[in-house]
Amino acid sequence: MGSGQPVAVFGAYGHTGRFVVAELRGRGFVPVISGRDAGKLQALAASHPGLEARPASVDDPGSLDRALAGAAAVINCAGPFATTAAPVIEAALRAGIPYVDVAAEIEANVDTFAHFTDRARAAGAVIVPAMAFFGGLGDLAATAAMGDWTAADEAHIAYGLSSWHPTDGTRAAGNVSRERRNGRRVRYTNGQLEYRTDNPPTLKWPFPDPMGTRAVIGEFTMADVVTIPSHLSIPEVCTYMAVEAARDLSSPDTPAPAAADDHGRSAQTFLVDVVVRSGGIERRAVASGQDIYAVTAPLVVEAIDRILTGRTRTVGVASAGKIFDAPDFLRALSPHISLELRS
Repeated sequence: MGSGQPVAVFGAYGHTGRFVVAELRGRGFVPVISGRDAGKLQALAASHPGLEARPASVDDPGSLDRALAGAAAVINCAGPFATTAAPVIEAALRAGIPYVDVAAEIEANVDTFAHFTDRARAAGAVIVPAMAFFGGLGDLAATAAMGDWTAADEAHIAYGLSSWHPTDGTRAAGNVSRERRNGRRVRYTNGQLEYRTDNPPTLKWPFPDPMGTRAVIGEFTMADVVTIPSHLSIPEVCTYMAVEAARDLSSPDTPAPAAADDHGRSAQTFLVDVVVRSGGIERRAVASGQDIYAVTAPLVVEAIDRILTGRTRTVGVASAGKIFDAPDFLRALSPHISLELRS
């Protein structure tokens, strides 16, 4: 448990940030809530008596330093991460504390590895990008599926979402991401990211029961194409998204998530099917649960707990599967995520 350690949450009043604050409190940490909108911070603090609100802006380094003062770690929940990640990482390095974010933006995650790997390693600092449903969960599942393999020929991560009601933050981050790559789509092939202008393929994916075979958009690229290749020797990483969920995301009329239970989770369910192949042999990991935004909270808070208790395998910039014991990490999330490993 958190033993009362203060953890700063930047972007605490956002949709995912609120889940993270609640999860931190449930695990015995003391959230220090931060973000640029002082009014929203005060409203959140009023709903959680005892929380300290510290307004901060990414264009004001002094305010970030004040927000992180005395904190044991910082979780960045504020997108677009193309704007927020670097300034908050810089503040974390100045404060000498671990940084973890929930970025699903491919370019922002690439930037974090490119710009901070050497500095973080030299400082003995811990920086974990994409510690969320997109990026973190797929990486952990692929790492767990690999088992004792040191390399594989290909990895496939298929997302079966019952629906996708995107938050305003998801839409904003997606717009920034598309602008940064000039509307091109991106895939990971032949050991590198490849940007393309053609339409992605549509195919059938054999999800395990009860979902069954579904139409998916192939090369619907998610953060897995950054996190998995960052530490696993796999030259082909392919990601897929259920067609219905992709349509929800692309439609401007799809409403935001609505609470369907006492925890504030939506009725959305997910099944993530991960297949790794090597020399004709296949291994598989299947993860399922409810609400992709809500489940990010136990993922990122479990990461914080393991970092602060020394249950890590490296320092520097590292994805979830690199820095943590992936099977053990996923087993710890059994109240939130069901996992099955098949070989």
